[in-house]
Amino acid sequence: MADSESAPKFAPFIGMAGIAFAMIFGTIGAAYGTAKSGIGIAGVGTFRPDLIMKSLIPVVMSGIIAVYSLVIAVLIAGDMAPPPGQHYALFTGFLHLAAGLSVGLTGLAAGYTIGIVGDMGVRSYMQQSRIFVGMVLILIFGEVLGLYGLIVALILNTKSRG
Repeated sequence: MADSESAPKFAPFIGMAGIAFAMIFGTIGAAYGTAKSGIGIAGVGTFRPDLIMKSLIPVVMSGIIAVYSLVIAVLIAGDMAPPPGQHYALFTGFLHLAAGLSVGLTGLAAGYTIGIVGDMGVRSYMQQSRIFVGMVLILIFGEVLGLYGLIVALILNTKSRG
């Protein structure tokens, strides 16, 4: 009886929700960061085409956010099929949900930050080249938000293995 209580049939659904939330929120953040920064790059490209390559940094940083989410989603998916004779515990499902939400929501916040800073940063860089280092530093501080979520999600995922 205790075994069926610790491993109900709906427990894998909770773990799958962790995969979905990681990918959904993380890629929304990455897409927003890419789109918002891309708008600024398009504006810069019309006046100063020589600055486009340096202005791509926010877009690359936004793409990394999606990679963080993908890593956690793959790790959680690898834990979904328990070995024969063992069950997917409810505790494991909630750990996987927390890991997915951790990386997904921090990825959403980081993507939003990178998008706003990237858009205004490249527009400002077009007019004053000395802003470049400051822009990159602020982008790094935005990116690290997603990295914090990845670290927490990795720690949570290792707890699910026991």
